[in-house]
Amino acid sequence: MAIRNLRYDGDEILKKKSREVEVIDDKLQELIDDMIETMHKYNGVGLAAVQVGILKRVIVIDLYDDKGPIVLINPVIIKTKGEQEVDEGCLSFPNQFAKVKRPAEVVAEYTDRNGKRMKVKAKEVLAQAICHEVDHLNGEVFMDKIIPGTLEYIEPEQEK
Repeated sequence: MAIRNLRYDGDEILKKKSREVEVIDDKLQELIDDMIETMHKYNGVGLAAVQVGILKRVIVIDLYDDKGPIVLINPVIIKTKGEQEVDEGCLSFPNQFAKVKRPAEVVAEYTDRNGKRMKVKAKEVLAQAICHEVDHLNGEVFMDKIIPGTLEYIEPEQEK
């Protein structure tokens, strides 16, 4: 496993649409493990493959609960319900936060890392994370969706 380099604001790859995963092989499993390790290193809740420079439809999400990280390959949001206004940030936009409107609930279909087609019904933070990461796969970033006037830059704490 390895920490991958994150791609940041201004990198053209973040605006590109990711491709469907056709084969779940050892190389993809390694990418998934690296993505989880990278997300954890930077204390992220979610990470899309495009954020480490790979244009594949793969996302990892960890709510840091007892369920551990979830891996969604070729995720598709098939249903949304309601609306929530949420504070959002992104590992590709360090120290920047803003309010965004997201569905309160989503149903998504995806393939897990074992090749099994699955469905997840998500609410609140998980719904938000799925929407945020699926946006990345479509070449959209949260900055494209922020509520005007809500963008904040938080000064990083200096290393002691």
